[in-house]
Amino acid sequence: MTLMYYFTRLTRRVQTMNRQANINPQAKANRSPSKRPRKTTPTNKTQADSGPIQERLTEQFRSLRLPMFRDQFQASADRAAAEDLSHVEYLAELTDLECQARHESRINRLMTKSRLPLGKTWETFNFDRLPLSVTRQLETLREGSFLDRRENVLIFGRPGAGKSHALCALANQLVRQGRSMLLTTCSLLVQQLLIAKRDLRLQKFIKQMSRYEGLLIDDLGYVQQDREEMEVLFTLLAERYERGSVLLTSNLAFSKWDQIFKDAMTTAAAIDRLVHHSVIIELNVPSYRVETAKQTQSGGQPRKGSKQKSTS
Repeated sequence: MTLMYYFTRLTRRVQTMNRQANINPQAKANRSPSKRPRKTTPTNKTQADSGPIQERLTEQFRSLRLPMFRDQFQASADRAAAEDLSHVEYLAELTDLECQARHESRINRLMTKSRLPLGKTWETFNFDRLPLSVTRQLETLREGSFLDRRENVLIFGRPGAGKSHALCALANQLVRQGRSMLLTTCSLLVQQLLIAKRDLRLQKFIKQMSRYEGLLIDDLGYVQQDREEMEVLFTLLAERYERGSVLLTSNLAFSKWDQIFKDAMTTAAAIDRLVHHSVIIELNVPSYRVETAKQTQSGGQPRKGSKQKSTS
């Protein structure tokens, strides 16, 4: 007999067995009564068995710098088992925790580097003292898109009007959004620039300042500087022009800035670079400190919302 003959017989036999199985699904079980279904056992491993795995995962998550995975993977796994979550849902929950923790950590780092005072926030600023137009300007700036456009914010007003508080409150809101900001007084910044120039690292210092999306210069013109000091400040402003935002406060109008830069041409150049692509805010309001002093002397109480220390 040929090979084809045996193959044909085997095929017919398989077909016959399949037909019989379709007619009686229990036929195979009846023909083999000794073979019974194997009982399934729970697949959950004991604590002793999972211990080495937990230790390995903990060490791996530590090596990968995933602190929330390291601290929460077992608790999330227990919750996923109890709530019958899928593997993807379990992974998504752990990833959400890790992303949230990293975001909060980044905001904390930015807030520390910003050098913003703790008390001068958006919540503690008294907007009732400001004209509605100024409040709307600050609300618009709070969104932060001006940083993407490298626009400047210039806040003018008499001493005690609340310039510094408004500037810090705005910067505080931007840092919470993940923006990098740095607050410094004009006098301190000038001294740092002079030291950098003396040590032949002025460009390096200016490059360090460029890492911040917003450079806050408080009290420009409050303390009179000499020509050399103003030259290094102008160099910083010129280098930062259209490369990063400058947010500053000043108690001097532009017409008096020749007192700051000591030279008409330098003054005009500085104003031109700051005003181009800028938002100008004028706080034409009385001094908060003077108002508080008058109310104290007259025996009155500060009006509602004025409990914050709004300074120039």
